[in-house]
Amino acid sequence: MHIHILGICGTFMGGIAAIAKQAGHKVTGCDANVYPPMSTQLEAMGIELTQGFGAEQVDLNPDVYVIGNVVTRGKPLMEEILNRGLPYISGPQWLAENVLRDKWVLAVAGTHGKTTTSSMLAWILEDAGLAPGFLIGGIPENFGVSARLPGAPALDPASVSPFFVIEADEYDTAFFDKRSKFVHYRPRTAILNNLEFDHADIFADLAAIETQFHHLVRTIPGNGRIVSNGREANLDRVLARGCWTPAERFGVDAGWQLGALHEDGGFDVLLNGEQQGTVRWALMGEHNRLNAIAAIAAARHAGVAVKNAIDALSRFANVKRRMEVKGVAGGVTVYDDFAHHPTAIATTLEGLRRKVGDARILAVLEPRSNTMKLGTMKDALPGSLALADKVFCSAAGLNWNPGEALQVMGAKAQTFSDFDALLGAIAAEAKPGDHVLVMSNGGFGGIHQKLLDKLA
Repeated sequence: MHIHILGICGTFMGGIAAIAKQAGHKVTGCDANVYPPMSTQLEAMGIELTQGFGAEQVDLNPDVYVIGNVVTRGKPLMEEILNRGLPYISGPQWLAENVLRDKWVLAVAGTHGKTTTSSMLAWILEDAGLAPGFLIGGIPENFGVSARLPGAPALDPASVSPFFVIEADEYDTAFFDKRSKFVHYRPRTAILNNLEFDHADIFADLAAIETQFHHLVRTIPGNGRIVSNGREANLDRVLARGCWTPAERFGVDAGWQLGALHEDGGFDVLLNGEQQGTVRWALMGEHNRLNAIAAIAAARHAGVAVKNAIDALSRFANVKRRMEVKGVAGGVTVYDDFAHHPTAIATTLEGLRRKVGDARILAVLEPRSNTMKLGTMKDALPGSLALADKVFCSAAGLNWNPGEALQVMGAKAQTFSDFDALLGAIAAEAKPGDHVLVMSNGGFGGIHQKLLDKLA
């Protein structure tokens, strides 16, 4: 089958492309404003990319068009597909019908931490010899790809693994299907990591998101398992609306708990007050420790012993664009992180502050998500950036003034509409021993390497 993917360079749709290619389908696709790591991953797989959404692409004559949620009415190619009555389907529905059917799906949902927790869970299953398939909204460094089909498990190499780990996004499915993506996945095991208001372009308020999460809960079978963050009142409210599946909680006194934090960054894992072992790793922040115990709990439901899951996490290598060190130049360390919601910004800075102590942190922010572009979270920005010593914020593409929002930070914060001026100001401020934390959910004009070049 030949599938042509519209919006192929998004992290989710790029994963669909990888899986379809592995399954033996002919895969082509189109997108605009492509950037690594997804563009380079697709090129490495030999997938042909077309720039833009031109109507002439119907001449490729695929069997079906798979539509990403970046695609809107008015795109010439989409209009041509509709006018001609050509077959099309959303990415989540294609995945559900062609890959997830008959699989033990382990889904990771939540406003924050989905990518990292999914990566941890996939790695635990892989380390246990279970060869899971996965589709993750980033590239786990343990695997080097964002998606793959299930493989042959070590215990039974003649079979195919039944397990599939998926990052379960609450964002809408497509312009013709406004349900959250995750309602298509029908998981047997589900992690509910946290729940806050986000995606202001899609959801009117927090209650609307809670309703979608409850739709997910309604699809989980009675012989499944829900692993829910016990610190989240919003999730408790979702489960109180009706839950037909055994639920375990993490992060609170009963259930899965964080034990002692060790000087080397390791931490103890407890279950109902009893110590299960110690995770030894270099990841930063309590949010990652909570991600870890959620992944351990979910893996146990799939049959992985807790001690084996803990041991596997000692070999977990994180995810690209999650506190990824891009380089050191002139004594300045430059990091790349995907944080774009105020809560994620704050927890990322907290983790880095714990690591670097009193060293200066220069936070560089591109408010690029649809929610941030709308200015919905602007009042929370100053508080989220409080642990930074200096803040440099891009004002490009916004319909609100970040300078006004950050005014309460005084001289500590600067905003720039011009990219080169922003880059020059960061380079002029940075001194040996500083840590520059760049936060964006996009390419940010290749700022990381350009900054390293200037500093060098």
